[in-house]
Amino acid sequence: MTITMITGNNTSEAETPLLNDVVRSSVGFNGFPANRSKSGCWKSASFIIGVEVAERFAYYGISSNLISYLTGPLGQSTATAAENVNAWNGVAMLLPLLGAFIADSFLGRYRTIIIASLLYILALGFLSLSAALHSFNSSDCKNDTSNSACSPPLFEVMLFFFSLYLVAFAQGGHKPCVQAFGADQFDEEDEKECKAKSSFFNWWYFSMNGGIVVALLVLNYIQENLSWELGFGIPCIVMCFALIIFLLGTMTYRFRINSNEKNPFVRISWVFVKAARNWRATAPTVISIDDESMQTLPHEDSKFKFLDKALLAPYSPEENTNACTLGDINDAKAIIGLVPIWSTCLGYAIVSSQASTLFTKQGATMDRYITPTFQIPAASLQSLSSVSIVCFIPIYDRILVPISRAITKKSSGISMLQRIGFGIFLSFISMVIAALVEIKRLTTATKYGLVDKPEAMIPMSVWWLAPQYLLFGIADVFTMVGLQEFFYDQVPNELKSIGLGLYLSIFGTGSFLSSFLISVIEKGTSGHGRDSWFSNNLNRAHLDYFYWLLAGLTGVSMATYVYSAKSYIYNKKGNV
Repeated sequence: MTITMITGNNTSEAETPLLNDVVRSSVGFNGFPANRSKSGCWKSASFIIGVEVAERFAYYGISSNLISYLTGPLGQSTATAAENVNAWNGVAMLLPLLGAFIADSFLGRYRTIIIASLLYILALGFLSLSAALHSFNSSDCKNDTSNSACSPPLFEVMLFFFSLYLVAFAQGGHKPCVQAFGADQFDEEDEKECKAKSSFFNWWYFSMNGGIVVALLVLNYIQENLSWELGFGIPCIVMCFALIIFLLGTMTYRFRINSNEKNPFVRISWVFVKAARNWRATAPTVISIDDESMQTLPHEDSKFKFLDKALLAPYSPEENTNACTLGDINDAKAIIGLVPIWSTCLGYAIVSSQASTLFTKQGATMDRYITPTFQIPAASLQSLSSVSIVCFIPIYDRILVPISRAITKKSSGISMLQRIGFGIFLSFISMVIAALVEIKRLTTATKYGLVDKPEAMIPMSVWWLAPQYLLFGIADVFTMVGLQEFFYDQVPNELKSIGLGLYLSIFGTGSFLSSFLISVIEKGTSGHGRDSWFSNNLNRAHLDYFYWLLAGLTGVSMATYVYSAKSYIYNKKGNV
């Protein structure tokens, strides 16, 4: 691509459209400035969304039924299996911070996605191999009644967990980079593409949940009724196709240009170091503002003014080589400003982790027959949340957003923080409904004399659980998608992957906190002849108490979130 050199203030009519067709902050795969009409936007995003659908299909094909494999072929107890699942989920949600760091500092998003995809394929192949090894060894149990013959060999267990955590490691590099790279395809300086970027996060989540629904309905059936090696092998094949799809779109992708050659982590970290060194300083000797084009900091009225002391520097040539600019201060304030929002969303993360555990345990005790001969698996109820997401996102994007856009005059309709807050409110309502339904279930068990019969089916339809699942899905449309857009939009340009890694870390931390909370309550409510809130006999347990506790926790979280959101200052005025 050749661009005619322009001198003076005059531009020919032939040159003007060419210049307008160039995306200033991005280049194509060939290294030349990206052409707006031939690159990026939905033509590129469609390839990337396809990759995400395949990756979520593979990930949920493993995670959604992991506890069944641990308690089945690997022979673990329910408690041990639950601990392993929680630990793996927590690690899988925290590793994106590492993957994002590698991408933003060294490899770039494109290369990181390719490497992570190859690791993903390798991990899933090993996982399928470990399941195949078990099927070969399981024949020993038929002729030997000893426990040792039926226990999986140590090598098999080690191979399985190595493969499982390799999946988590690959996902850590894949997840934040794919979504950030997809959002990179939209030019924020173009009004039309800026609106399209807001819709991108909606349709990203819509498509992702389509892949999750298929995984929950198809792979779980294959794993439990056909074979585990096939159930793990299909995701491996799907990830191979995903990598091919991603590579096919290479020539259409836009690659963001970093405006600062310094490592973003180094220069932002240096702000905190300099501010700490100058903590006691009262008057500057030298103000290290070497970029006269820098504008006033958007956070100048915030509570992070102590970072401004990073601008103070002594008369030292060595210090001037690491001098902080206003831009560095701005980026540091943007990062630290996310902490209150991140921390106040942990309550939502704790609540969201219950859908795949305690809700499923409830459903297992209820009437799950759709016809007199067909009974649905309790775990398949999780698909209701994904179905509600798939159904509601088009309504939100095509009806609610245009209406709110006409009222508020904002490109996204409502602000990102308003969207997140409304989702947290819906999760509060969902937990209240869950508590009321559990009270109804316990009352029904008492009425029919089933309190001491944990294996008996309670004559109460499992569809009583549908409202809480469906409401959780709608809450995700607001909060999960809002968090994705917020953490991508509000971090410095060089740290977009880190922004999405921070969003994912909310749910990793929430998973660990949920496990800790359950452990503390289990120890505090059991013993001395009492049944704990999480008794193996759910008819004597008190999940309703736990749900009320989570509802209260969500209420407190919502109040602190509102306070933090009101004091938050957006980096971009269009989102206020």
